[in-house]
Amino acid sequence: MLCKISDNSVQQLSFYFPDKTMWQSFVCAMVAAVTLQAVNPFRTGKLVLYEVRYLSQWHAFELVPFALLGVIGGLYGGLFIKLNMLVAKYRKTLKIFQNPIVEVAIIAIITAVVNFPNKFMRAQFPELVATLFAECSELKDERLGLCGTAPSAVVGFNLLAAAGLGFILTSVTFGLRIPAGIILPSMAIGALCGRTLGMFVRNFQQTFPSLIIFRACPPDVRCVTAGTYAIIGAASALAGATRMTVSIVVIMFELTGALNYVLPIMISVMISKWVGDAFGKQGIYESWIDFHGYPFLDNRDDKQVPDIAAAQVMTRIEDLVVLHSTGHSIGSLDRLLKTHALRGFPVITNSREGFLLGYISRTELAFALESARNAPRSLPPTAEAFFAHQPLADTDTTLDLRPWMDQTPITLSAKSSLQLAADMFLKLGLRYLLFCEKGVLKGLLTKKDIIFILNGAGERRMGRGNGIYRAERTAQSEQETGLMFGDVDVPDGA
Repeated sequence: MLCKISDNSVQQLSFYFPDKTMWQSFVCAMVAAVTLQAVNPFRTGKLVLYEVRYLSQWHAFELVPFALLGVIGGLYGGLFIKLNMLVAKYRKTLKIFQNPIVEVAIIAIITAVVNFPNKFMRAQFPELVATLFAECSELKDERLGLCGTAPSAVVGFNLLAAAGLGFILTSVTFGLRIPAGIILPSMAIGALCGRTLGMFVRNFQQTFPSLIIFRACPPDVRCVTAGTYAIIGAASALAGATRMTVSIVVIMFELTGALNYVLPIMISVMISKWVGDAFGKQGIYESWIDFHGYPFLDNRDDKQVPDIAAAQVMTRIEDLVVLHSTGHSIGSLDRLLKTHALRGFPVITNSREGFLLGYISRTELAFALESARNAPRSLPPTAEAFFAHQPLADTDTTLDLRPWMDQTPITLSAKSSLQLAADMFLKLGLRYLLFCEKGVLKGLLTKKDIIFILNGAGERRMGRGNGIYRAERTAQSEQETGLMFGDVDVPDGA
């Protein structure tokens, strides 16, 4: 189940999801389901974590409070992301929080002191969510006082107070350097708000049962089930924070088995996303990706790509560090890697012709050199290294780097539009793109260049033809220049 939830999240968050990864995720989900069935961790014999059984169905008049929960979830998500990002920026300026152990210890002590007076916040999140989802008749050992003799107003106040505390504390704690997530906290906050609204609607219906909107309710039978509002509130809050839609509906169905409430969940989730989008298109995950400066292209981004040629913004060959096909030694290539923090190098025939032969990444080149230096080859630093066929070369005393080089990199014509280049980055998951004219290398464009352009930061420098990041090389270090440099470690295909 956990792998399935992760798979759904990846489908929403990733712009490049190859079939191989999909198959691996499917196998992972299958193994996880079989393992859960065998271990039976919940002692119920079922895979669902929060199984619910409601005696009554939802009614048409409840669509209004369900929609209201969607609005509340969207407001929660939008405000949570804003506050969490403010806290993250402020945290970076405090020296006391530079030590992760001290940071976590301080937040843990404050959380314990603030949460202890509220009995709902003292409970573990799984126990709290399970209690909020269930109806009072199904609770055998209810220790939170949700279904006790306390007045509904007092219980509702405690629920809202717990939701407020959860909102503030989650905004502060999410992003700490500990293994924690946002799914269960958001579900708990949404469930607290949903249960409160469900109690209000139930009491209102019981007080005024003769109203026309309640005609569908059978007499002497509880018409409103407060637990369903907790489920829908949890889904709305999670959708507001993550901006996911279909995956949230699937996740909630998997966790609860509440198939009859899929339609209300879908309605509230969509409303929550619309309200959340009013605060900003980015969910919490995309916001943190942007906060850390990771090169991520979102396929849901509607930013306009400038209608210009890619040659106007690419890094021209004159500003690139390129490798020639011959004239290298193991020692000279080692010095090249130490001098330049680039992520990879285009390979051309020579400076005069400039025909593109391929592209070799820094990782592959470093590994090839290290393998050649070590046993069994043990080549000296003066050993010749080359990227093109050398018929007279001695294979025992030289290093042929062609097996380590991508000899068919993806290229475009230098006259191609920037829109075409951006589409290729987005749909093919590229990290770089080479531009050629009749086989001659003309320039290079990286994923960070595209992101920089889409964010509007490159508009004032367009047209120079020496790259978005490379245009101000005198004011920047090499480590800050484009994705080809080693400032961010991005896995292949990311």
